[in-house]
Amino acid sequence: MTPITGIIITLDEAENIADCIASLRPVCDEIIVVDSGSRDDTVAIAEREGASVIHQPYLGDGPQKAFAVPRARNDWILALDADERLEEDAVAAIRALALEDPDMAYRFKRRNFAGHHWIRAAGFYPDPVTRLYNRTTSGYLPKKAHSSVQAPQVLDTGGHIRHFTYRDLSHWIIRIDQLSSRDAWAMKQRGKGPSRYRPTWHALSALLRKLILKGGLFQGADGMTVAVTTAFHAYMKYAKLNELHERERSDHSESA
Repeated sequence: MTPITGIIITLDEAENIADCIASLRPVCDEIIVVDSGSRDDTVAIAEREGASVIHQPYLGDGPQKAFAVPRARNDWILALDADERLEEDAVAAIRALALEDPDMAYRFKRRNFAGHHWIRAAGFYPDPVTRLYNRTTSGYLPKKAHSSVQAPQVLDTGGHIRHFTYRDLSHWIIRIDQLSSRDAWAMKQRGKGPSRYRPTWHALSALLRKLILKGGLFQGADGMTVAVTTAFHAYMKYAKLNELHERERSDHSESA
């Protein structure tokens, strides 16, 4: 089998990191964890499980996922988030690949879970993600939020990645708070300005997209939950962007 390096980015993922590494081990002969300052036992657990750990303050989604790539000993890279696992069909699919064409990257279907409940409504499945690629031709875009792999060609493997997205509905709200703050920071970093109308417009757009275009209106409670939380996330990230700019203006006026 062609050697593959698994790469995981982490921050306070002690509950997840061991299982994530274990899911990569059947197909990866090297596993690298890029940690951005965990205060729990993430690093100790990763090292105990045989991963190499690199310490790097958070650079944004794409840059952080790309940081370890030059340090890998293999050209083929398999990227997972710490709350993701390769399912058995993904492992079998990867083992069956010849990995002879560096222009080809490989895509997986992702199952997103809230607790033990698999959310399939409103675009939460099949949620295709490209995660296996050759670093000589492909890689993560340098986007600070919601980056993805850019490759000359992409092939669907049919295999699944299991994503333990949220522990429960309360955790779902906590994650929206965390991720909307990160998204707002990323938008400000790339020069996006404030707007009094943007939070409402993007929230309404997200709600209609999930309810109508993605069919959430006809998919029961799961469809409504996905639609409402997506709209809330959209509203909060743009509202927080405005807040960052307000805070910056206030700081400048106080120092003047």
